[in-house]
Amino acid sequence: MSKQTAVEWLAEKYNYVTWMRNRDEISAGTADEWRKRYLDQAKEMEKEQMEDVWHDSRVEDFGDDYIGKQTSFNDYYNETYKTKEK
Repeated sequence: MSKQTAVEWLAEKYNYVTWMRNRDEISAGTADEWRKRYLDQAKEMEKEQMEDVWHDSRVEDFGDDYIGKQTSFNDYYNETYKTKEK
């Protein structure tokens, strides 16, 4: 069984919200709240997936002893994807 990417998961959730909204089963405000919650969850899922790949590639390339001697995933992620506060 293959894993679902964060983008695929988010697309399914957004489609569901749109379907519920089109049937007038939820309000526009509720739809917006759900979309924001789903987007936040998808961002966290993506980060976890990236961390798995980061770790797997480090172990595969350098072995377990290498982990922790170089930049941690969180340092890499924050430097690469987080906007610096001004």
